[in-house]
Amino acid sequence: MSQPVVFVTGASTGIGFEAARKLAAHGFTVYAGARRVEKMEPLRADGVRILPLDVTDEESMGAAVGHVLAAHGRIDVLVNNAGYGSYGSLEEVELAEGRRQFEVNLFGLARMTQLVLPAMRAAGRGRIINISSIGGKMYEPLGAWYHATKFAVEGLSDSLRVELRPHGIDVSIIEPGGTQSEWGAISAEGLLANSGSGPYAVQAKVVAAALASTDGSAMSSRPEVIAEAIVHAATSPRPRTRYPVGKGARAILLLRRLLPDRAFDAVLWAIYRRFPG
Repeated sequence: MSQPVVFVTGASTGIGFEAARKLAAHGFTVYAGARRVEKMEPLRADGVRILPLDVTDEESMGAAVGHVLAAHGRIDVLVNNAGYGSYGSLEEVELAEGRRQFEVNLFGLARMTQLVLPAMRAAGRGRIINISSIGGKMYEPLGAWYHATKFAVEGLSDSLRVELRPHGIDVSIIEPGGTQSEWGAISAEGLLANSGSGPYAVQAKVVAAALASTDGSAMSSRPEVIAEAIVHAATSPRPRTRYPVGKGARAILLLRRLLPDRAFDAVLWAIYRRFPG
């Protein structure tokens, strides 16, 4: 078979950008999609082909997938990485923003998967790699909408894995911990805009400082580390169903499994108290 074809969404920065590079280095024909096309231009030097993609726009998603299928007749691997973190108190965040968080983090992922599945089924093989988070198993104050989407990605992916197995299609979930990218600073900025004044201001300042710290923290991992897990999920003869990856990811998930809810609440606040409000 010729080079396997992979489509990576949300490839303008961070995990998606590095995953596109590493997959190209491993011999894949890589298509990278994002709204900020100019941010992906450096990927051309690695042989990555870039496409405009907005996972909240049906026409954009259909055109991008259609372009790849027209060129190759198949998509062997889909990496659903597009997403962002919407933070703020549930009381103060507009429902329209909550809906947008689900449109990007869940419904965009689901629609991209729908678009690639007919060709994968016809081929009798394929891989769907969904980028979740340890936030799909745990929670934070002022992160209700974000965590709701990641919990949903976990459930969707588990159901999908079972229903696609008879068709030869594997589904893997990547669960990163803190990652050094612009994600934390953008999430912190949104949190302060939503809840930086008013009844949740004290919490907001503490949580925003914690979010922003992930961009350069010694407790965070470089996006290349998460990208390596994506490559493993794309190339392994028997990919894992889940990849908790990055500094602290396994430890935090273990604590969440072992501790009662209120004990885990206390652990969270013990961590947040390290950050100035």
